[in-house]
Amino acid sequence: MKDGVLAKLCDSGAGFESVADLCEMAAHRDERLKAFAESTPIRIAACFPRVVRGLFRQAECSLPEDGVEILNMRVQTIDEVAEGLLKA
Repeated sequence: MKDGVLAKLCDSGAGFESVADLCEMAAHRDERLKAFAESTPIRIAACFPRVVRGLFRQAECSLPEDGVEILNMRVQTIDEVAEGLLKA
């Protein structure tokens, strides 16, 4: 799934940032998470929204309620996630 979404993003020519492991970033309180949380509007493709929000809270940089869209690669298709990330 992740590779399929990544391929579609690369083919689109759109700018994006890809991370290897959001869970590990949260465990190490990676400063990039704070930057992501402050960069609204933002779209995040990962897993269940409650888990993603929990990871950001764990890293002490909660995501705001507004301006954040979390796409779930566990239940959505590659096309749904890619289209969600690339919409205007």
